Amino acid sequence: MSEDLSFKQDELPADRTLVIVDDDRAFLQRLGRAMELRGFEVRMGHSVAEGLDLIRQQAPAFAVVDMRLEDGNGLDVIAELARVRPDARTAVSAVKLGAVDYLAKPADADDVTDALLAPSGERAPPPENPMSADRVRWEHIQRVYELCSRNVSETARRLNMHRRTLQRILAKRAPK
Repeated sequence: MSEDLSFKQDELPADRTLVIVDDDRAFLQRLGRAMELRGFEVRMGHSVAEGLDLIRQQAPAFAVVDMRLEDGNGLDVIAELARVRPDARTAVSAVKLGAVDYLAKPADADDVTDALLAPSGERAPPPENPMSADRVRWEHIQRVYELCSRNVSETARRLNMHRRTLQRILAKRAPK
């Protein structure tokens, strides 16, 4: 294990079970591998249905759940986890349903780990190098563009912006 990680394996709780639910398969695989390297016992799902199955098979101590999944809302997964294991720690925006933190995508594995392992009742410290507002905006536009099957006109309509403005944004490189 790399020495530059902000924690050590022996600082992890005894129950290291983690469920990650995200429909972005590449992100899911990268985060899953990174969390395994940090000592978690990871199980992964791509949909609300798979997330619910994983939780019902064995309720994890930790969960990372995307809110927008192809077959529904990640809140359903969080609600089920809160029902079967109220003490589980989650890193999503559903604070009222038992989530302890919100992470904007693309979140890095260190930020996820910090959020999951923050002392009870506390939030993880802010990231050292957060994305700029321009980068967050660009990421949001790119996500909507992909969800609209790369249709510029439909993306512009949904974002309530002029099509040519969107085309100029899409033609540029991602801001830092």
